[in-house]
Amino acid sequence: MEIIQIVGIGLMAAVFVVLLREERPEMALQISIIAGTIVFLLMLNKIASALSLLQNMAARANIDFIFLNTILKIIGIAYVAEFGAQICRDAGSSSIATKIEFAAKIIIMLLSIPILMAVLELLLKILP
Repeated sequence: MEIIQIVGIGLMAAVFVVLLREERPEMALQISIIAGTIVFLLMLNKIASALSLLQNMAARANIDFIFLNTILKIIGIAYVAEFGAQICRDAGSSSIATKIEFAAKIIIMLLSIPILMAVLELLLKILP
């Protein structure tokens, strides 16, 4: 059960962060970042499996890979922005975290325009 391993890493890191936050805040932040990175690295195989499955499904459904790649980029941007924002919040910089989230939303909006245009074109073809 990988989730038990991940929760264990998270709990150990949280305990260390709480203990170190008062005397060594820079070390507490580093432990938080390292724990997040370890969890991410543990999930890389799962991410690769999910991407492979999505690509196979898109190929069987004759979905244009441009749309699939765009959706995967959007998902990646959301996860990276959330990770970065949480690190900023852990460091006590919630205003920077908010700006990271705002930037991610703008980038996601720009990336989604071609998909929205394709959906609108499809709707216009269907409607008389």
